[in-house]
Amino acid sequence: MDIRAPEQQYNPYRVYTREDWARLRDDTPMTLEPGEFDRLRSLHDRLDLQEVEDIYLPLSRLLSIYVDAMQRLYYAERQFLNIRDRKMPYIIGVAGSVAVGKSTTARVLQALLARWSPRPKVELITTDGFLYPNAVLDRQGIMQKKGFPESYDLPLLLSFLSDIKAGRRHVRAPVYSHLTYDIVPNQWAEIDQPDILIVEGVNVLQTGKLPRDGKAVPVVSDFFDFSVYIDADEAALRRWYIKRFLALRDTAFTNPKSYFNRYALLSDEEATATAIAIWERTNLANLEDNILPTRPRATLILKKGPDHVVESVALRRL
Repeated sequence: MDIRAPEQQYNPYRVYTREDWARLRDDTPMTLEPGEFDRLRSLHDRLDLQEVEDIYLPLSRLLSIYVDAMQRLYYAERQFLNIRDRKMPYIIGVAGSVAVGKSTTARVLQALLARWSPRPKVELITTDGFLYPNAVLDRQGIMQKKGFPESYDLPLLLSFLSDIKAGRRHVRAPVYSHLTYDIVPNQWAEIDQPDILIVEGVNVLQTGKLPRDGKAVPVVSDFFDFSVYIDADEAALRRWYIKRFLALRDTAFTNPKSYFNRYALLSDEEATATAIAIWERTNLANLEDNILPTRPRATLILKKGPDHVVESVALRRL
């Protein structure tokens, strides 16, 4: 995996082959049951016992080290400052392109981390709920840029993460429906003082422009303690997106309430052409302009091959 530019002398990552990474599992126990894989796996993503053993169990072991170290530092600092504060959760960001398998990774991590001893409270939130409603996107003329940084209610997302990090109780997040392709009115997901929060989204590692006056400009990743970027070549991402689109045409899109119901009757050729057009107009542009440039900001990069299997792992040096 080429993490650094040709002229860069210092590589900020240690890169492991799949085999080398798998050996770092050590004695981390398998806590998932065989029947859980289908529930955790997204449509057409790859998840089996071998993938969990080779990739996610070593990652779970690494995260246990990071979380323990952060908690000890946090309590030591509170003692040094002689302050009493609320519980501070550990926040993990999961980023990457559309169709790369972010949701599967986030759900697997949630399931594994929640079974550590003594059973921590692990919550998962996606940034889809912080998209502006379709009516707002239409009014602003950016409906075709849904998923781009400007399509998110960033102040609301930052406020949510700030409240979570401050240990506040019963913090609410908007709910998004993939069926209607819109925010669900008057529905909320409530996050109540988790030990670990996983935040999944395409642009969670996005940065903003630096202010000339030196004033603080927070970004989403400021609240992360650890971040994972799931990487794959563009040709593979395109193929996975098309395959998923065709599968949805025969399933979710057939629901009359689906925003994409108009695609349900397309032939294979028409559906493929439509998927390619959407990919190139929206998803590829977002990948090249906004998502891929954030890859070097991740703590850990999972590089997938054409078959959706992780081939190598890059871990940022401390």
